[in-house]
Order: sequence, then structure tokens, then C-alpha cells
Amino acid sequence: MADATIFHRLKQDHDSHRQLFKKMDDAQGDDERLKKLFDQFKVEVTAHAAAEEETLYATMLARPDLREDAQHSVSEHKEIDDYLEEMEEQDFNGKEWRETFAQLKKRYLHHIDEEEEEMFPDAAKDLSAEEEKTLGAKFAERKPAELERAQAED
Repeated sequence: MADATIFHRLKQDHDSHRQLFKKMDDAQGDDERLKKLFDQFKVEVTAHAAAEEETLYATMLARPDLREDAQHSVSEHKEIDDYLEEMEEQDFNGKEWRETFAQLKKRYLHHIDEEEEEMFPDAAKDLSAEEEKTLGAKFAERKPAELERAQAED
């Protein structure tokens, strides 16, 4: 894992987020478990997005051929963040919260599918194998600090 590429590390996180959605779906009748899983999801996704923006997206923004993809994904991160903020104002697991959660889930799953199917392959064409490994290492270094920051904010 020491030399895992940025794309491998990001995909691992995405798979973990997909699993959290499944667990949250299964916990719909158990508010306490759902709250715990949702709080975990918020922290994970917030840390993931920050570390991703600081590593892969920062590199992509500096490259004219990749800039538009990076800007699109950053705007989608902001959209996800807006959903999370909106849900903070709603009664947990109430009707409005569940509707917003459904929208969040749909948008987030679309976002990570789009990254994996379109953006990552496009970026991989422009990045050397060494850059992919270096970015993977930087991501692995940044994420724990971002997890700490996200937990402190939660």
C-alpha cells in the first residue's frame, strides 16, 4: 500500500462511502445507529474531499487540459457540503431530513461514479506513474489530519 496510486486510494475511500450508505439504508429503523453512521459518513466525506482537493485537484488545476474536470469536481464537493449543512438544520431522520439525505446520496454516488469513470481515466493520461504514486502518498499523509479537523468540527 505504501506506493498505492492516488486513484487507488480515492477508489478505496469511495468504496468505503458506498458501504456506509448501505449500512445507513439498513439502519433506517434504528435512529441511534443511523446517527452514528451518518456522523461517520460526514467526517469521512469531509476529510476525503479536503485531502483530494489538496492533492489531486490542486495538481489538475495547474494543468490546462485537466482544469475543467477539477473545477467541476470541486463544485460538486461544495454541493455535497451544502447538503450536509442543510441537514444540520433539519430534525434528524425526520421527513425533510430523509428527503435531503436521498438527494445527497444520489448526488454523491453520481459524483464518485463520474470521478471513477471519467475524471480519473482522463487525469491518468496526463499524469506519470511516478506522479500518481507521489499524489497517493501525499493523500495518505493529508487524510489523517483532515479526519482530525473534520471530527473537531462535527
